Amino acid sequence: MVAPKKGKNASAQSKPGRSLALILIAIVALTAGMFASGHKTPRLGIDLAGGTSITLRAVPEAGQESAINKTNMDTAVEIMERRVNGLGVSEAEVQTQGDRNIIVNIPKGMNSKEARQQVGTTAKLYFRPVLATELSGADATGSPSPSASGGATDKATDKATDGDKATGGDKATDGSTPSSGTPSDPASASATTQGRAASDALKADPSPTAKSSDGASPSPSASASGDDANAKLQQQYAALDCTDANARAEAGKGAKPADSTVACGQNAQGQWQKYILGPAAVDGTEVDKADAVYNTQTAAGWTVTMKFTDKGSKKFADITGQLAQKQSPQNQFAIVLDNEVVSDPYVSQELTGGNAEISGSFDQEEAQGLANMLSYGALPLTFKEDSVTTVTAALGGEQLHAGLIAGAIGLALVVLYLLFYYRGLSFIAVASLGVSAGLTYVIMSLLGPTIGFALNLPAVCGAIVAIGITADSFIVYFERVRDEIREGRTLRPAVERAWPRARRTILVSDFVSFLAAAVLFIVTVGKVQGFAFTLGLTTLLDVVVVFLFTKPLLTLMARRKFFASGHKWSGLDPKALGAKPPLRRTRRPSRPAAGPVDPKEA
Repeated sequence: MVAPKKGKNASAQSKPGRSLALILIAIVALTAGMFASGHKTPRLGIDLAGGTSITLRAVPEAGQESAINKTNMDTAVEIMERRVNGLGVSEAEVQTQGDRNIIVNIPKGMNSKEARQQVGTTAKLYFRPVLATELSGADATGSPSPSASGGATDKATDKATDGDKATGGDKATDGSTPSSGTPSDPASASATTQGRAASDALKADPSPTAKSSDGASPSPSASASGDDANAKLQQQYAALDCTDANARAEAGKGAKPADSTVACGQNAQGQWQKYILGPAAVDGTEVDKADAVYNTQTAAGWTVTMKFTDKGSKKFADITGQLAQKQSPQNQFAIVLDNEVVSDPYVSQELTGGNAEISGSFDQEEAQGLANMLSYGALPLTFKEDSVTTVTAALGGEQLHAGLIAGAIGLALVVLYLLFYYRGLSFIAVASLGVSAGLTYVIMSLLGPTIGFALNLPAVCGAIVAIGITADSFIVYFERVRDEIREGRTLRPAVERAWPRARRTILVSDFVSFLAAAVLFIVTVGKVQGFAFTLGLTTLLDVVVVFLFTKPLLTLMARRKFFASGHKWSGLDPKALGAKPPLRRTRRPSRPAAGPVDPKEA
């Protein structure tokens, strides 16, 4: 007989329980993590759960093909997320697909028409003077509220920090900051007090609705109209609770650039503030360029520099000149993106020359984020709506049900084939398929909350195809073992001798499948990527299961009499396989000893 290799390999082969224990520990750990995360089922895609999927394709302007790049696409995604989540959709997904596509998935229960209008239109960015501001809602409890003569607010949303300051980009400034006063009015002031503060602010800087376009004194009717608008704005400001997501979405909705409006924003401490803002002084499209720059000459650290167009330079000089003459916080302007204040720097001097700088306690990410918003207040790219798919929850459930039935039929056919052809060996194959299916389910459940993976219908198809790929690996190994038995070897050495050759074949086959899945994932967009991702994932799991479960389990089973003796129902019966007689070691005939040659024989 040909004995298996000795030494280190033989020692590893004699302890298959280690591999089985390792994969058992992995299954237990992943399952525990799934239950601990609270996500016990895979996250379903839009085609299975129901909802609306919108595919937008970036279309370059003439001669601007280079504008379609990762930075601009990521910025567009961020702006679209702000817009669609402003509709109160907490689970909406906005993500890039490929180089120039953005997929917007909106769950069921959302008005698809309104959603299409929100994500498909250009975001609006304006520079508006701040007329009044204070903490809002629950955030205001026990906190002072800035008055008209108080200090600048420490407003900063996720893209800026408190103490933002606008200074001349190429002009010397003293960098002094206005003193911050503490108002006497508590944050829990009544609506009447709030309305009075808002009224004072509006009187100090009335809306153009109360002025004629040529600057002449308004007519009585115009004055009356302006007073009505101011009163309405005061009521909105007093009633506005920025801690309410729905209220934030409605704040300032429908306001024209020439009108005063109310808005919300977060400060550096994450508290919501509400604002009364004057008419738009500068449009976001008049910012020619904005960059995040690290200032090594001063202690300012990361700053955001802005360069305006010729038209924007004049407007910005006018508004900063007016604001520099006022007291804090009346010397602030708000950078408003889609009716939300993202930064509210104060102004210490008139800024001319078309350049400005916003400094504060920025880190690199915050500075870059604000620079992107300023550069691309409108979406950085023009998008064309390629497709809109609406799936009802009932249809999605039917598709999932049909997919599961198809998978069950495919699995049943594979199991029947294994039972018919491999008999006892089918136990090992079915157990391996069960382990592979369990790992796939648990990992998909964990990938939902971690990387946003959603199981869509093509992904279900990929999982079904993987059944055949996984079964193919078992068949390769089993046939190698049976070939060794046909050569006359007994089961235990056959299992070990067959493994190296089967292992190479399995690895090459799985590598080709994984490479195909990777290429498909990279070059495709939309739901086809779900198929590619699932196919690649199950291919990797196939390698893990074959190495850590199938091979060790077969090694253990080879020690059992049922398999080792070649029982006719084991699938390894030498007689049924047409095995040759057992291989035996034979000695070579010994040569006669050398000696003197008989002369007669010579």
